Amino acid sequence: MIRLGSNSPTRALLLKNFGIDFIQNGGNFDEDSIKTTNPKSFCYEATLGKFQELYKKYGIEDMPLLVADSVVTCEGKLLRKAKDYNDAKVMLELQSGNKTSVITCMIYKSKKIELIDISITSYEFEKFDEKDVKNYLDSGVCFGKAGAIMVEGFCKPYIKNVVGYESCAMGLCVEKLKMFF
Repeated sequence: MIRLGSNSPTRALLLKNFGIDFIQNGGNFDEDSIKTTNPKSFCYEATLGKFQELYKKYGIEDMPLLVADSVVTCEGKLLRKAKDYNDAKVMLELQSGNKTSVITCMIYKSKKIELIDISITSYEFEKFDEKDVKNYLDSGVCFGKAGAIMVEGFCKPYIKNVVGYESCAMGLCVEKLKMFF
């Protein structure tokens, strides 16, 4: 049994699908306090901040702690969760017909090991259909997702090429974590 230090339903689903028992306790770390705009650095700093907050609160005596964060980058730009409809639209337009990468950092600490991993999954997308983009935006599903993308949903039919794990793009590289169970 591990403690998932995240409020993400997608990360919880990934753990469940990989057969890892967990309880879920997210935190309140303020990602807006991070000043860097470098996508990889931002992802690491956000994960570390969340980890430090939850480690202080829960420790690892009762159970190991797992914390993760993801960001999206396209053309070197840091794409976080969309603030509103227009922000999401701009992000999707940037990614349409372009190479886009999802960066996921995780920190796992038990009494025996500490794992810090930064993984990247890169996609090359076909041009998104404008009607599909509008329907996706109108559905609201894109909100709460880094870069407003959903590789297992909206983006799936537009994937031309992929390098990396889909789980990484969904917010947690479970294949790497699973090695320690």
